[in-house]
Amino acid sequence: MELNEMLLNAVENKNVAELKELVGDHYPVDVATALFEFEDEELAALLNLLEAKEIAAIIEEAEEELQQGMIGLLDSKKIVKFFSYMSPDDIADILGTIGVGQRKEILGMMKKSDSNEIQMLLGYGPDTAGGIMTTKYIALKSGLSMKDVLQEIRRIGPKTEIIETIFVVDKANELIGSADLRDILASAEDVSLEEIMNDNVLSVRPETDQEEASLIVSKYDLKVIPVVNRRNVILGIITIDDIIDVIVEEQTEDLLMLSGVSKDEKVGNKISTSVVRRLPWLVINLMTAFLASFTVGMFEDVIIQVVALAAAMPIVTGMGGNAGSQTLSVVIRSIALGEVDIKNDWKYVFNEVGLGLINGSVTGLITGIILYFRYDNFFLGLIILIAMIGNLIIAGFFGFLIPLALKKWDLDPAISSSIFLTTATDVFGFFLFLSLAKMFLPHLL
Repeated sequence: MELNEMLLNAVENKNVAELKELVGDHYPVDVATALFEFEDEELAALLNLLEAKEIAAIIEEAEEELQQGMIGLLDSKKIVKFFSYMSPDDIADILGTIGVGQRKEILGMMKKSDSNEIQMLLGYGPDTAGGIMTTKYIALKSGLSMKDVLQEIRRIGPKTEIIETIFVVDKANELIGSADLRDILASAEDVSLEEIMNDNVLSVRPETDQEEASLIVSKYDLKVIPVVNRRNVILGIITIDDIIDVIVEEQTEDLLMLSGVSKDEKVGNKISTSVVRRLPWLVINLMTAFLASFTVGMFEDVIIQVVALAAAMPIVTGMGGNAGSQTLSVVIRSIALGEVDIKNDWKYVFNEVGLGLINGSVTGLITGIILYFRYDNFFLGLIILIAMIGNLIIAGFFGFLIPLALKKWDLDPAISSSIFLTTATDVFGFFLFLSLAKMFLPHLL
């Protein structure tokens, strides 16, 4: 029996013991996934049977749609109760999705210190370092001895998200370093925290884009990165689990946008919602398709005389599109990892041009030989060889430069690159192939 069925049976039978056992024996994320199929009435009944701590664990791992559904079924008093078991950054994420009125009511019912902390987090954009940071961390004065440090860790540790990294601050509370818990445990009691700290600590500002923060964590193999203000005072930290979520989110967004699909779209969305999100990109693609069609129309008289051209044309444009997509994928990935920019790396376009020359020669030769035997015409094979080389060079050129140019103009290269690339390979591919055919027309008849 599936987990959602077992949970539903326990809810319908009002078997609290069985329900609590199921929730306790499974990871909260698995329970949240199972609850996604529940109707509102079933979900409300389940929430009435669980304690606030159990609800908090589930709602932290739930998708935004389920979170909103669960919040909508609870009164503000119960929401505040299970919020007490959640970290401020997760609370801020949830409050950011509900109405202003209810948000104010909930914040008004919370402790003033907690409310102020969450309101600070709500002030940062959801895709910034400040928007994903947590304020539950350990920061200690540099002059403390190891004995005092361990006492502070025992006192503060249970309330923080991580205790493996201790941040070190001076008398003005400015960040000056970090210390690993392992080094603290291995040091003598009279050694000061300043003596064992690493003063080469990396940090980000709260307005830093979350993707940029994730690149820093990935590049330097960090477990946590502090978020500081202009005075270098710690505002919060970003933990590795949040960084993993950011990486998955950004990669998913880029993948979907390459196909002209919204990052929020999922299987099962309302048809009207999907139409609004997809149709504009399809219309844009339609316009570019007309441009390619117009190019073909310029050579109607040639195609009418040599019907074999109609069969060969899609090969040239198709291979150009495939080759361009390969370049596009590599470049967009490199941009996402901060490895390439147009100012310093434009010269690498010649690598892609060279690659297009080699790949075009090989694939064009294979295609030319096949067409020669198929239509018994040497010049048809020669034309497609030259056209294939030319279009794969064009594909490499535009596949490399288009996303870099879009990035330079502060546009997301994942959104529009494929549209411009397809237009370039189709238009230039058709034009090159058919121009050559027109030039060699007496030899093709």
